[in-house]
Amino acid sequence: MKSVAFVLPIYDEEGNIPLLYERLAAVAAPLADRYAFEFVFVDDGSRDRSLALLRGLRERDERVSVYSLARNSGHQIAVTAGIDVADADAVIVMDSDLQDPPEVAAQLIAAWEGGADVAYAQRRTRDDGFFKRLTAGGFYWVLSKLARIDIPRDTGDFRLMDRKVVEELRRYPEHNRFIRGMVADVGFVQRPVLFDRDARHAGKTGYPLSKMLKLAADGILGFSSAPLRFISGAGVVLAIASALWVVYLALQRWLNPDSLVEGWTFIMAGMFLLGGIQLLMLGIIGQYIGRIYEEVQARPLYAFAVRESGPRPR
Repeated sequence: MKSVAFVLPIYDEEGNIPLLYERLAAVAAPLADRYAFEFVFVDDGSRDRSLALLRGLRERDERVSVYSLARNSGHQIAVTAGIDVADADAVIVMDSDLQDPPEVAAQLIAAWEGGADVAYAQRRTRDDGFFKRLTAGGFYWVLSKLARIDIPRDTGDFRLMDRKVVEELRRYPEHNRFIRGMVADVGFVQRPVLFDRDARHAGKTGYPLSKMLKLAADGILGFSSAPLRFISGAGVVLAIASALWVVYLALQRWLNPDSLVEGWTFIMAGMFLLGGIQLLMLGIIGQYIGRIYEEVQARPLYAFAVRESGPRPR
């Protein structure tokens, strides 16, 4: 019998946990004669009753494992912690707000049995607001243009990974993590499974705009050096423009020496423009240097405050 582990990051999801568990159990029931299931819940420092509810599930179902991080470390770190502790032939990563329908897991398992090492859920439709759809579309377009690897569009972390993929993924130690990009970078046979993304069942999103921007930066800066090449290109363009401007002034002085070269406003605007471009370039370089500094420190990605797994003591 093969084993399948669900990795489920939790952050203030008390309104979703009971229904999430019911739907997971319903998905697992008809497959129980072929697969041994484990539900790995990783609480990411929730401030509500999420951890208490998870411990209650653990008391009723020994398939439930509960881990709690010592502090809020972010969604990608919580997913990483769950992947690290999951011991199964396949691992399914899924968000806990029920936007990722648990029923799609059966299709992911079928794709895995059909030869896929990674079966990733690709959104056919999404029940999100206009701003969310617009920014997500823009992000994936930019990522497709800049990333050095092919990261599938309209995908999140909802996916099934074979054990050998998980073992390779565990070798990626970076702190600023973009897991869907890391999985794409690992390789192996990867196939899409189309699905319709639902609206959040209850509670508030754990990804406000600030965190979405951080995730976007992790995706772009972690898998592309294009921003650094942009700095070089911009420098060349500005140098050429400056040289042409000097030639123009010299010709004006030679052909019409009595003319006044006016344009103090233009000069000042140009100074501010160049200053702003320089600060932008320094900021991009600083992003890369800051990430290098974090990796050189080699601090642990996370720490567990609670670890409850395996058969319950009798």
